Amino acid sequence: MIGLFTVPLLLGNLFQQLYAVTDALVVGRLLGVDALAAVGASGSLQFLLFGFGFGSASGIAIPVARAFGAGNLPAMRRAVAAGVVVSAGITVAVTVIGTLGSRPLLTLLGTPPELMGMADTFLVVLFSGTITTIAFGFLSAIIRALGDSRTPLVFLIVSCVLNAGLVVLLIAGFGMGVAGAALATIIAQALSVILCLVLVARRMPDLHLRREDWRFGRAELSDATRLGLTMGFQVSIIAVGAAILQYGVNQLGTDVIAAFTASIRVEQVGVTPLVSLGVALSTYVAQNVGARHYQRIRVGVFRASLLSIGFAVTLGLVIQLWGTQLVRLFVGSGSDDVVAMSHRFLVITSSTYASVALLLVFRNALQGLGRAAVPTIAGAMELLARAVVGLYLIHSWGFFGVIIAGPLAWVASLTPLAVAWVIQHRRLLALEAAEAQGLVVIGERAPSREPKVGTPAATGEDVAAT
Repeated sequence: MIGLFTVPLLLGNLFQQLYAVTDALVVGRLLGVDALAAVGASGSLQFLLFGFGFGSASGIAIPVARAFGAGNLPAMRRAVAAGVVVSAGITVAVTVIGTLGSRPLLTLLGTPPELMGMADTFLVVLFSGTITTIAFGFLSAIIRALGDSRTPLVFLIVSCVLNAGLVVLLIAGFGMGVAGAALATIIAQALSVILCLVLVARRMPDLHLRREDWRFGRAELSDATRLGLTMGFQVSIIAVGAAILQYGVNQLGTDVIAAFTASIRVEQVGVTPLVSLGVALSTYVAQNVGARHYQRIRVGVFRASLLSIGFAVTLGLVIQLWGTQLVRLFVGSGSDDVVAMSHRFLVITSSTYASVALLLVFRNALQGLGRAAVPTIAGAMELLARAVVGLYLIHSWGFFGVIIAGPLAWVASLTPLAVAWVIQHRRLLALEAAEAQGLVVIGERAPSREPKVGTPAATGEDVAAT
């Protein structure tokens, strides 16, 4: 069922990328290369703070999926209530840091003075709407945890269409500059939040929180905090590496910043299927941990690995053939140097997407199992690789150093994840054998419900049927 569950996630993540792509495309076309570079110069800070929020939402949803897989609805609602509290705290922290610290952080990254004003304006407006970003991430995560990955996709499509229209209206019609692009994103995501809340109120009674659900104990709050903050910090560690790399890029001038920005936008769309499959796998593994279907976990990860590598090879070929044409959408005519640098970037990095594919599969499988330590170590390895490039190699190798930063970071991160998965695979085999011999007592399960897409109870078949 992973394949079926992944398709809406894939489409949803593609549309999610359209927020950034639309902003960059319209800004580059209507406001010029300097404005595109300003938005790009703020990209690592967006990744750092918003990535922390989205990573936390995924972690908070793991106890929800685990309790749902076990059929324990009261525990599931308590997990949701604890997640609301943790998400609220994260929202306040990201909003304060993002709005008050944007200019000092941009200065720390070595943002060129001519880009500082636009980059700061873009970030302050964007982080003022942090509540909509984190709320949508949290609501989408818990809805997916209950097996519905389709409806959030519909909401996201509506939101993306609205964002595309608003960003053109606010920039071209009202002359709001880069602030208009940020405001359009906030308004569009606010609509997504409203639609998710309406869905929960009307069609998902299992998520209706009662007074007693808010009396969650220390265990529920600790679980949500531990998994949420751990996964948030994993993304943040990676983002710090990206910020250090951005510092190196910022030293190379406006054209290089613009080329890097356009290349990253294309690459983000390209790896979206891999990210989507990883997110689906995390939910799938967490649900099956709750249901104690260990064989499904093993087989599911194996099949997901094959599917992800297939995606990676296909996407790499597509980007190598048409990546340059996609870059021209951002910069238009008269920027041949920017296009040439972007072409070189995409040709080299897209040939290494298989490492990203396995990295995301193993990382999300381990997170679904509740094993957060190794993914954090892997994130630190990725940070170290990007930091070495950003602080040292770029000075010697110039833009080629920027290009190899990604592949080096992916291989560094993949190594500990692969070793950890081999260990967990053996552990799952041992649990299967113990249960077959009656040595593991399966707890009492709640009465069965009508199965939903993406839940471990959906069929008697394992993921091999997909």
